[in-house]
Amino acid sequence: MTTFNPLHPGSILKEDVLPDLGIGVTEAAAQLGVSRVALSRVVNGRAAVSADMAIRLEAWLNGPTAETWGRMQAEYDLWQARQKPKPNVSPIERPHAA
Repeated sequence: MTTFNPLHPGSILKEDVLPDLGIGVTEAAAQLGVSRVALSRVVNGRAAVSADMAIRLEAWLNGPTAETWGRMQAEYDLWQARQKPKPNVSPIERPHAA
């Protein structure tokens, strides 16, 4: 279990990838084949990296893999969810074998 607040994968794009490439969101969105608004929402942490976006990022950057982008998003989402009160759910009762 992750005990720290993982970065939203969009922040990696915003702080590392785009500056290293010397391009902004508009140009990156055009190269990825997505709208500027869609990429801006990811880059600013207001939208998740979808499976489709992860595949586009993998192809565009020639790595990290789509699985890596998906894992980063899942770690971020799970950490955020664990910060909320636990849901009131009772464990399932399994029937006893005779």
